[in-house]
Amino acid sequence: MGSNIEDNQDDVPMELQLKGKKASSQKLKRHDSLDVEASKMPNAKQVVGLSVLLKLAFQSIGVVYGDIGTSPLYVFSSIFLEGVKHEDDILGALSLILYTITLIPVIKYVFIVLQANDNGDGGTFALYSLICRYSKVGLIPSTMAEDSDVSTFKLDMPDTRTRRASHLKSMLENSQFAKFFLLIATMLGTSMVIGDGVLTPCISVLSAIGGVKAAAPEAMTEGRIVWLAVAILIALFMFQRFGTEKVGYTFAPILCLWFVLIAGIGVYNFVIYDIAIFRALNPMYIVSYFQRNGKDAWISLGGVIMCITGAEALFADVGHFSVRSIQISMCFVTYPALILAYLGQGAYLMKNADDVANTFYASLPKTIYWPMFVVAVLAAIIASQALISGTFAIIQQSLALGCFPRVKIVHTSKKHHGQIYIPEINNLLMIACVLTTIGFKTTEKLSNAYGIAVVFVMFLTSCFLVLVMILIWKTNILLIIVYVLIIGSVELIYLSSALYKFEQGGYLPLALAMFLMFVMYVWNYVYRKKYHYEQEHKISPEKVKETMDATSSHRLPGLAIFYSELVHGIPPIFKHYVENVPALHSVLVFASVKSLPISKVPLEERFLFRRVKPYDLYVFRCVVRYGYNDMRNEEEPIEKLLVERLKNFIKEDYMFSIAANGGNQGETASLIEKDIEVLERATNMGVVHLVGEQDVVACKGSGVAKRIVINYAYNFLKRNLRQSSNKVFDIPTKRMLKVGMTCEL
Repeated sequence: MGSNIEDNQDDVPMELQLKGKKASSQKLKRHDSLDVEASKMPNAKQVVGLSVLLKLAFQSIGVVYGDIGTSPLYVFSSIFLEGVKHEDDILGALSLILYTITLIPVIKYVFIVLQANDNGDGGTFALYSLICRYSKVGLIPSTMAEDSDVSTFKLDMPDTRTRRASHLKSMLENSQFAKFFLLIATMLGTSMVIGDGVLTPCISVLSAIGGVKAAAPEAMTEGRIVWLAVAILIALFMFQRFGTEKVGYTFAPILCLWFVLIAGIGVYNFVIYDIAIFRALNPMYIVSYFQRNGKDAWISLGGVIMCITGAEALFADVGHFSVRSIQISMCFVTYPALILAYLGQGAYLMKNADDVANTFYASLPKTIYWPMFVVAVLAAIIASQALISGTFAIIQQSLALGCFPRVKIVHTSKKHHGQIYIPEINNLLMIACVLTTIGFKTTEKLSNAYGIAVVFVMFLTSCFLVLVMILIWKTNILLIIVYVLIIGSVELIYLSSALYKFEQGGYLPLALAMFLMFVMYVWNYVYRKKYHYEQEHKISPEKVKETMDATSSHRLPGLAIFYSELVHGIPPIFKHYVENVPALHSVLVFASVKSLPISKVPLEERFLFRRVKPYDLYVFRCVVRYGYNDMRNEEEPIEKLLVERLKNFIKEDYMFSIAANGGNQGETASLIEKDIEVLERATNMGVVHLVGEQDVVACKGSGVAKRIVINYAYNFLKRNLRQSSNKVFDIPTKRMLKVGMTCEL
């Protein structure tokens, strides 16, 4: 809701308008917060009960932990590529695995990183968005009055932590390089996660199918294994359309069975082969491992990394579930099962070191070999789910920040807004996975490519987390130093080892990341240029009046709803329209449609209005808010709902004027009746939907690089990936007219 204001006047939320008694004693000064109110999510906060929490925890097992849960298939073989040289090397490698799993996925992600979610969403973009909300480091400047309250650190007690946060905040806000670097780092980290989404399905499925080759090497050639893996991958991506909830319920029982089996086999192996395997908990075995093997031990860290693949999915997928549900499933199911599984494999290798190349299948009791093979294949297929779901989540986040073309997002759950499916991204991932599987063929080659993406994203997350600790949490500096020295140092060491294998396949995730970064940067660059163009050329209230006066003799009967993406102000395309069509409808509404990440928006809260002075212009600004489960077009025509709510707004607007400024109630009632009559007459004459579509080109004198980015790269993405206007705004196509305009950026 809103009042009769001009675009450059002060404005306050509608709640204050309705407080008539308080308003009558003084003239209310208002901030024009239409854009802020439009982003609020009414009734979005949900109280999660124990039963729902346990249900989410169960679902998360089938979605989040497939990757890290199936790592026992290939970790030891990735560490000892040339075989085991010394018996104690097994204990050293096992000790590295146990402490790495404890340090990175559990301590770092489950208990620290998950707390840095952005309103329930996780991933690199979520961290960036969180930092941007607490400091003005976004490359698009804030124009909302309320942002000044969000981004300051005015506390009652300016202690050392607050001063440190303010100092860092000031440095970031005053450095254009820092702002640009944060955005590029965010894009790179996001691209690496998507790269994980390509590599994870390939290596997981190939590893599981390798069990057939181990049992029947003559029947299963390398070529047959590759094509069988391709068929399984295609089936997996085709299944994504059913949504995270159905995928989770389908996959969770299989993953639960998998964790029970690997834990049980682990217990069986260390009881049968070496009950003293628990001595690997002594970190001195790590020291002696490096002393004996030197550079080879450092290189083998690239294999140890494989035990924590999928850890980033714990954070990226948190929006599909909740922080508490992931903490429960990790601490009580996944972590204990993995520890027991690796202990069992280590105990087996102490007696059978020659089987290290096929540790998982060789360590299985013969009586359950084939049943376990079937479960392993199913678990490997599920392993791909974690990063696929995470990719969907971070693409949605990047859309909100203007860093990705507007692709179609399908919400697959009525209860949990974070559970989504993106058809275009799903298809691109499937094609990339198939090509990667055919190109690399073996898990050994893929493991070289996989490590770089995994550790780089983890290290980047740590860097962003340190900023969150200082700026937002105001963590004790000693704790920050401890975090950097322990977790940060470990990740840097792992990253250096992974980079050593760059030429052996490590180039793949970097190549994928560079391509995705190019797409993101191109879209964001033009997005920012368009933003500044609209801000510089938006129509002021005075200009609207001049335009209306100039065309007063050519007012057409009817209601025109003019759609644009500009929430605050009148879009510049309005002037372009009037210059080419010198006639205006009797009532004009500038509407911006927003989709909020909640199930439903109550009808009384769906429309927010402002009125452009003077009243006799009959020009309104409006934001229309939808939840992802609200019915549109067919059962709830947007113009019918808009007109009804606009009538209510006109009444409330006049009542607010009386409360704030005083006035004759009789005259006000007459004005209300007149305005509603004008609106009804215009509606009866017909409603037309005018959609502004802007084509962008590089301005004259632009350099070659700028022309390539805008004229070719951006427009190619726009033509091939972006949704059409009627789908974006959800308006009836039969009464839609498109108003084209070319912007020189």
